[in-house]
Amino acid sequence: METADPRVHRFAWISIAAALITIVLKFTAWWITDSVGLLSDALESFVNLVGAIAALVALWYASREPDREHAYGHAKAEYFSSGLEGALILLAAVSIIYTAVRRLIEPSEVESAGLGIAIAAAAAVVNLIASKWIQRAGEHHNSIALEADARHLMTDVLTTAGVIIGIALIQVTGWSRLDPIIALVVAANIIWVGVDLMKRSMLGLLDTTLPPDEVDRIESVLERYRQKDHIQAHALRTRQAGQRRFGSVHILVPGDWTVDHGHHVAEQIERDIRTAVPGIMMVTHLESLDDPRSWDDTELPNARTS
Repeated sequence: METADPRVHRFAWISIAAALITIVLKFTAWWITDSVGLLSDALESFVNLVGAIAALVALWYASREPDREHAYGHAKAEYFSSGLEGALILLAAVSIIYTAVRRLIEPSEVESAGLGIAIAAAAAVVNLIASKWIQRAGEHHNSIALEADARHLMTDVLTTAGVIIGIALIQVTGWSRLDPIIALVVAANIIWVGVDLMKRSMLGLLDTTLPPDEVDRIESVLERYRQKDHIQAHALRTRQAGQRRFGSVHILVPGDWTVDHGHHVAEQIERDIRTAVPGIMMVTHLESLDDPRSWDDTELPNARTS
């Protein structure tokens, strides 16, 4: 059984490095300007750091070899990381809203706006590069932990962009309450991202089926064998756990086939499915077309029949 690719660890280290750099930059920008928007942005970078460390731990644990207590591996650890990322994003949004409301009640001037904007923009560029890099890695390795981390970094980029726009508008209009208003708009956006991440993590822990295109590829393999060897297949079930994919299907063959021949065909089907959906652990259950009991399980709960 293949385990999660250990090479994904290095992308979590990239996220940690980006978080440390942006923390320094953003707190410097806040100290110079006294902008509540920049303060909320800096606080979110602390959340990024915690999330990146959590992703690193989850990816390390997910890459461990299967053992007696975890025969299917440890890949689901990634969902705990992505769920934590979503919760941290929501926590960051709450802190932003609290700070922004206080500043709405007691507005204050933004100082040294030009320098603050330049420093904040530099931090946004760092996060943007790291986010794009990690996002590509997450898609390539099918890692929800990396995808969650990348989305978290991208929300940070959007937060910074919103804050910069707010500070620039304050300089043009002279209306200091624009600063906390922009912060509230940014908070609303990252709440949506956090809820979406937590939803995806929950679905992963509940053994959601593979994406439709991957299930269709499995069905295409089965249909080819139906036409070629005159067999039947039903009770196709699939699930995903982090970078791992699992599937099972019942293969019905003529009753006069030998065990050896039926086993040979089932092995070929498994190999072809693994080619169609790389990395999947596929299990086939051999049954007789001539036995009525073989059809009793065509309506297994949550099973795809054909």
